[in-house]
Amino acid sequence: MQRILVVGVTGAGKSTLARAVGERLELPYYEMDALYFAGPGWAANDTLVEDVERLTSEPRWIVDSLGYPEVRDLLWERADTVLWLDYGKRVVMPRVLRRSVRRTVTRESIFGGNRETWAGWLSREHPVWWAWSQHAGRRREIERRTRDPRFAPLDTLRFSRPGDTAAWLTSVA
Repeated sequence: MQRILVVGVTGAGKSTLARAVGERLELPYYEMDALYFAGPGWAANDTLVEDVERLTSEPRWIVDSLGYPEVRDLLWERADTVLWLDYGKRVVMPRVLRRSVRRTVTRESIFGGNRETWAGWLSREHPVWWAWSQHAGRRREIERRTRDPRFAPLDTLRFSRPGDTAAWLTSVA
């Protein structure tokens, strides 16, 4: 495990797991949303592809994302391991709700200095709505990729319960 993707639906805990594994294995950790969102107004990073090409050309890294469409194949082609947090909505939705309420109430600055707002909760792009509406599709996409012959060399670890993930994490040296 030298080049790792941590994948799953919004709110599954990808960033938390990626940070923990990165610390244990002393891997540079890259948060995909922080790479993608470049500034105020949720502006996208115009150099995302180049940035991801550069960081994934390194021998060791961990990224917390399936990948935005423009870099998805690049990430999957360069990874050697996929950690899949395959949790149901009953696990994911309370997590994403708590996180979004906290970020909205505290006005926490995230990704390019942006903030979640109460008005933002009405948008289909809001993390809570996104997690609910994209859950099945994201899961199918990950399943398809894990079965794709192009990515057959990847070592894929699929966790369906948080307890299984936590137990595995304790074994990571």
